[in-house]
Amino acid sequence: MTTTRVRLTPQQAWDRLAEGNTRFVEGTVLHPRQSPDRRRELTDGQHPHAVVFGCSDSRPASEIVFDEGLGDMFVVRNAGQVVSPSAVGSIEFAVAVLDVPLLVVLGHEACGAVRAAIDSTRPDAPELPAQIWRLIAPIVPTVHRVARSTRSDPSGVDAAVVGREHLSETVQELLQASPLIADAVAAGRLGIVGAVYQLGEGTVVPHVVEGALTVAGK
Repeated sequence: MTTTRVRLTPQQAWDRLAEGNTRFVEGTVLHPRQSPDRRRELTDGQHPHAVVFGCSDSRPASEIVFDEGLGDMFVVRNAGQVVSPSAVGSIEFAVAVLDVPLLVVLGHEACGAVRAAIDSTRPDAPELPAQIWRLIAPIVPTVHRVARSTRSDPSGVDAAVVGREHLSETVQELLQASPLIADAVAAGRLGIVGAVYQLGEGTVVPHVVEGALTVAGK
C-alpha cells in the first residue's frame, strides 16, 4: 500500500489544523489516521501537510492539540522554540524535501524558557548550567526590549508579552536565517503562522501570519 499524495495549499493546511484544534477544545476529537492500516501505509513514505516548530514542553503536544494523525505533521521541538542550526535544517528538510505547505511556530503560555530568561535578569539570579544558559540566552534581549517599551524592570516584565514578542521574532529570524524558507513564502508555496497555545483552554491563538493565507482574527 502506498501513500496518496494530495498537496494542500497553505490556506487549506491551516484551515485543517484550525478545525482540529476546535475539535480538541470542544472535546469532540476524531483521533484520525491512527489505525493499523495507516501505520502500514506510512512504511512507504511520509507526506505531512505541516511542519510545527514548537517548545519541548510536555503540555502542547502538536498532534493532540490539532487532532491530527500519524504522518500528518513534521514536528521540530526545543525548549522555548529557540532558533538553532538544527531547527532551521529540520524545517528546511520539511519544506524542500517533504514539500509541506505550512509552518506553524507554536509557543505556549507559562513557558519555562521565557520565565528563565526573565529571571536571569535579576541581580541575585543564580548561575545557570552552561547549556541551559546558551539555550535561553537568545530570549534575554527580548526581555530587555519589552522592559524598555513598557518602562519596567526586566525581572518584572509580563511573561505573556515577552512570549508573544519572542514568537514574532522567531518567525522573522527563521525568514532571515533561511533563504529557502523565505523564498518558499515569497513564491506562495509556504505559509507561516506564529501562534500561542493556551494551556487551560486548549486553544491555539494566532499572532503572526506570513504568506498567502488568511487567518481568523489576523
